[in-house]
Amino acid sequence: MIPQISQAPGLVQRVLTFLEALNAQGFTGDTATSYADRLLMSTDNSIYQLLPDAVLFPRSTADVALIARVAGEERFSELVFTPRGGGTGTNGQSLNQGIVVDMSRHMNRILEINPEQGWVRVEAGVVKDQLNAWLKPYGFFFSPELSTSNRATLGGMINTDASGQGSLVYGKTSDHVLGLRAVLLGGDILDTRPMAAALAETLAQTPTPEGRIYQQVLTRCREQRELILEKFPKLNRFLTGYDLRHVFSDDMQTFDLTRILCGAEGTLAFITEARLDITPIPKVRRLVNIKYDSFDSALRNAPFMVEARALSVETVDSKVLNLAREDIVWHSVRELITDVPDKEMLGLNIVEFAGDDGALIEQQVSSLCARLDMLMAQREGGVIGYQLCQELDGIERIYNMRKKAVGLLGNAKGRAKPIPFVEDTAVPPENLADYIVAFRALLDSHGLSYGMFGHVDAGVLHVRPALDMCDPQQEMLMKTLSDEVVALTARYGGLLWGEHGKGFRAQYSPAFFGETLFEELRRIKAAFDPDNRMNPGKICTPLGSNEPMMQVDAVKRGSYDRQIPLTVRSDWRGAMECNGNGLCFNFDARSPMCPSMKITRNRIHSPKGRATLTREWLRLLAEQGVDPAELEKQLPEKQLSLRALIGRVRNSWHASKGEYDFSHEVHEAMSGCLACKACSTQCPIKIDVPDFRARFLQLYHTRYLRPVSDHLVAAVESYAPLMAKAPRTFNFFLKQPWMRELSKNHIGMVDLPLLSSPSLKQALSGHPAMNMTLEQLEALSPDQRADYVLVVQDPFTSFYEAQLIADFIRLIEKLGRRPVLLPFKPNGKAQHVKGFLQRFARTAGKTADFLNRVAKLAIPMVGVDPATVLCYRDEYKQVLGEQRGAFHVQLVHEWLGDVVSARAVQQSSGESWYLFAHCTEVTALPNTPGQWQAIFSRFGARLENVNVGCCGMAGTYGHESKNLENSLGIYGLSWHPQLQKLPRQRCLATGFSCRSQVKRLEGNGMRHPLQALLEMM
Repeated sequence: MIPQISQAPGLVQRVLTFLEALNAQGFTGDTATSYADRLLMSTDNSIYQLLPDAVLFPRSTADVALIARVAGEERFSELVFTPRGGGTGTNGQSLNQGIVVDMSRHMNRILEINPEQGWVRVEAGVVKDQLNAWLKPYGFFFSPELSTSNRATLGGMINTDASGQGSLVYGKTSDHVLGLRAVLLGGDILDTRPMAAALAETLAQTPTPEGRIYQQVLTRCREQRELILEKFPKLNRFLTGYDLRHVFSDDMQTFDLTRILCGAEGTLAFITEARLDITPIPKVRRLVNIKYDSFDSALRNAPFMVEARALSVETVDSKVLNLAREDIVWHSVRELITDVPDKEMLGLNIVEFAGDDGALIEQQVSSLCARLDMLMAQREGGVIGYQLCQELDGIERIYNMRKKAVGLLGNAKGRAKPIPFVEDTAVPPENLADYIVAFRALLDSHGLSYGMFGHVDAGVLHVRPALDMCDPQQEMLMKTLSDEVVALTARYGGLLWGEHGKGFRAQYSPAFFGETLFEELRRIKAAFDPDNRMNPGKICTPLGSNEPMMQVDAVKRGSYDRQIPLTVRSDWRGAMECNGNGLCFNFDARSPMCPSMKITRNRIHSPKGRATLTREWLRLLAEQGVDPAELEKQLPEKQLSLRALIGRVRNSWHASKGEYDFSHEVHEAMSGCLACKACSTQCPIKIDVPDFRARFLQLYHTRYLRPVSDHLVAAVESYAPLMAKAPRTFNFFLKQPWMRELSKNHIGMVDLPLLSSPSLKQALSGHPAMNMTLEQLEALSPDQRADYVLVVQDPFTSFYEAQLIADFIRLIEKLGRRPVLLPFKPNGKAQHVKGFLQRFARTAGKTADFLNRVAKLAIPMVGVDPATVLCYRDEYKQVLGEQRGAFHVQLVHEWLGDVVSARAVQQSSGESWYLFAHCTEVTALPNTPGQWQAIFSRFGARLENVNVGCCGMAGTYGHESKNLENSLGIYGLSWHPQLQKLPRQRCLATGFSCRSQVKRLEGNGMRHPLQALLEMM
């Protein structure tokens, strides 16, 4: 039995009093003080961890102003506040103690657009890709780019003055901010915009906080103008954090306070809204992927591409390329970046040309390609090949791979992981190649491995040395490396923080700015935030304050993780190796990961959230000397003892009365998981939440009782075959209102599906497929077996969708094969989902033995339901290891692809069909839609893939009362809108859960693709 974890870091009474006052005065947002909520805000995409006291989620600028106004009361003068966006910062920019104000949950509205003047007004929580998807119909986009664009908020981009690919042409975020609405502590609202210097002088005379700020910034930036121009480097990636250089225009006639706030990392004010300049989408885009024999060759070859007026030049090294090859993302680009025969590709330059003049772009591309051909012919420059990409879809896939590469570095083998701390250095582009040689020599001198990529056109290098932050010696080495890279970068005329902000690295600011200018930064901080209450310790402290700055060697996640024994860390790899990159926060409802995060907008219900809580749960268990592996070994094989049962009843009763146990917070996060397994392939680190979720649930329920619904779900493969013997009788009772109420209120299940009537046995009565025994099959010769196909049953289609299996039998016959329906054997998927791992292991063992015996016949085995078939491949391997055997069950499209491959592709005619693929299937097997399309083409039919996320059913998730609201909401995110636009009778779904959800919510269901093929034949 796991112990109770009754102690969690306590709450500060003054913080609780502040929250009470806030709510009493009309705060409409959310407040969070649970340990789980605070833990989720204690990390970002960096190596640091700092626990806040509370989290606020405002809904509007008015809510933020209320926070600031109440904070201005004397009794709350010691409280500090930190704004937070997407949490994608790599240097701890949004980490602090005190109160975190998260703009991402609710403040995500696009407020206004003016296409004629080319601007849009947004709230700070809008995600960058969300804005661009909204702008696309208008023909515009917000041009500053970054690798985390599908979850990074515009408020975060503004606060770090973010930039990335294409910055040589498009510039940084601050170059596109026309004005900001910001809230000062005390509640004053500051609206910034470019204005005549004379008007700024007038504002500076007003006796208000705004006037004080204008007075200080005007005076200091004017008096120190000469020194500012001398100190600020002439780089595309100029210094971030109070941009003194660009407050005044070059002629000193225009003043813009916006420039001070851009890159300020929330240390001056809360930014709530922004008016942004938007750029017309270029009409023509071309990409040239140039392959090299070394990373150094790629770097040294890049300058002439910049001279060729390319929009951007991105360089990737072999380590990053190889990690991408091992990821699901590679299937989307492998035809666009093919290997060169007899050559090893160790570097890649991704060169883009874009604009509205198609002839000019073609000329630029042709000129570059001619130059490359010459280099290859002369065997110069290390160029070994190149490919041209002209399709927009292909260009976007290449960049998606490049963006994901950042997270993929965290999936490197071994305990040492490439980590961000010196990952955005910038030097003059002409110095970059030599600088990288010196950088590599520095890393090599410490015996470190690393991955490199970057924006060579802008002189920016992304490098992540591999260190084990659980090792105190390597943690110390990280600080040593930071110091050495600071010195190295300065020697080459560059910056430590080229595009990812300062965060904890601001301790190096005095060395870059010099004493005089650094003091000017402190004066400006004092004008905005004299008491150092806004994200203290970042950028600088206000003049007159002696409070310390955050330090590079501050407390890190590794400081806590090392408290967990190494054996436990290794055993729970899925939870431990999450590096915080946050891809699971993707805003796009059509992306499969993570449906529970998308519908709740609560990051506890994300793979990162669940991993964070699990690793803390493991740490707290370790504090009590508890090893989860030992507990798993002690689990009873069969019946629960009376003593253990009494203990669980007692513990559950105490829990119902409010007795605290951190395990309850972890359980709440796990209960929201749909077990769709998208995270196991879509996450760059391959965080398999359903795996460690099942293990947690097994251990959690050694202390607490399970709900009745868990037992009902886990036993479905035991009672469904029995109920199928009398489907009409059971369906009669299932339809009764009193039974539905009983099920909903006392069992916790809703909308239970009806059994198939007639049953599968009845539908195939007398059919040869039902009469062939395993012994008869074994008696056949290999030649006789060649025409047979074995249909592997699952509990959902066989007992609740029998017509589909009968149709599959007929389809097999029409294709000239002889179908045999194998006897039903439990799969165990439901047992695994609910954490009945011992029962699952027994089920899997028995079924694997049977299927291995069948596999010796060398007859194709085919299953219809993707979730159960993929369970044979994944969960069976996890639980059985080598004992799983080598049996292989194909999915319908895998078998059909082989069978119809000899048929010629026929001219498509008639109306299109539309495929809605099962999310588990399409993430594990990304080629599935393409394979179905190829199959349909051989029957003269056109099949279009519909890009949707999860349907919200996910096995029995959508049938559980507690999940009903979220299940319906998830369906409404992507499935319902798409189905409303298409003819229902032409829509096909591969998943049983998906078809069940559509039938429940739309009144009539969808068919499986095999049924459409049968109709054609």
